[in-house]
This record gives sequence, C-alpha cells and structure tokens, in this order.
Amino acid sequence: MEKSLKRMATMQRMQAKGLELFYSKGYYNTSVDDVLKELSMSKGAFYYHFDSKEDFFIQIVQNLLARKVYSTLIEPIEGHENPIWNITKCFEDVLESAVNNEMDFGCLLSNFLSEFNGRNETIMKHLNDILSIWEVNLVYALQKGKSNDHLDRHVDCEAVATYLMSAYFGVRTLMAGASPSARKYRFMGQLKQYFRLIEAKNVTV
Repeated sequence: MEKSLKRMATMQRMQAKGLELFYSKGYYNTSVDDVLKELSMSKGAFYYHFDSKEDFFIQIVQNLLARKVYSTLIEPIEGHENPIWNITKCFEDVLESAVNNEMDFGCLLSNFLSEFNGRNETIMKHLNDILSIWEVNLVYALQKGKSNDHLDRHVDCEAVATYLMSAYFGVRTLMAGASPSARKYRFMGQLKQYFRLIEAKNVTV
C-alpha cells in the first residue's frame, strides 16, 4: 500500500510539472528530457511510470485537464434553475482567477486544441471529449432555463452554447496579452448585455 501511494504521488508530481511545461512551451517544443530536468529524475524513472511522451500527456489530460475543466466550467452551473445567473458567475469567477494567475498563458483546453488539431488524432479525441462534455452541460443548463421560464422560449440553446464557448476561448486568449483585468471587465459587461437579450422578459438577473 505504501509503495503504491508513493508511486501515485510521484506520478502526480510528474504530471503537474509536465502540464506546466506543455502549457507554457507547447507539447512539441517540450521534450521528455525537459520534464526530467525540471524534476531531477532519470529517463528510466519516467518510462517506469509512462509508456511514452504521448501516454504521459494523455494521462495529464485525463487526470488534470478534465478535472480542471469540470471544477471551473461545468460543476458551477450544474443543478441550478437559472442558467443566466450561474453562467455569469461561473465566467466571472474563472476569469478573475485567470487575471490573478501569473502562470496563466491563456486557456489550457483552447491552447491544446489549437496545437494538436491536424497533428495528433489520438490526443485530439481526448481533448474533444472534454469539449463535448462541457458543451452538453451548457446546453442542458440552458434548456432547463427555458423550461423554468428564465430564457426566452425561442432561444436556440445549442447556438448559445457554441457562442459562449467561443467567446470564452476568445477572451482567455486576449487576456494572455495586455490588460487582462480590463479585458475581463469589458467582456463581462457585454456578456450580461447579451443575456439580457435572451432572457424571458419577466425575469430580472
């Protein structure tokens, strides 16, 4: 048991460092040696835990990236009647976190989707699975909002979900440049304006 726990802790430490490097430098610009140098580990130790660099990255996606997306973008909007209030608060919180995170280079999922598109079908499948789960949960929350008379009955929930995901990826990319706080403030103002257009007219957010 102790040996198993130690191995799990080692793998978690390796994955956390790997994610940091892949995020900041890109997957194709980061070698196994780069990871090992940061961790002061031998190549033998790496291949004891992982079959390859690709296997290492896929486990990072499954264990760290999927969990991060769920905790920041999916869980906050689950189980609530009014999707407008909850999506607004969810975006406000996650964008504020990005403003205050010096290690934030944009959006993890968006960055990796761009990097692997057309270059690695296996990894793209894992990334698209996360994207699909987020999209399904957004659509479900919006549909529930229509049923509860928080959204106008003519709203196309699939289209709104696509817009929200695209807008989120876009502002996170812009926030990686100058004035992240100001960009976040302007984005949230327009998001609230957009929601006012699609909410049921007898509802106040």
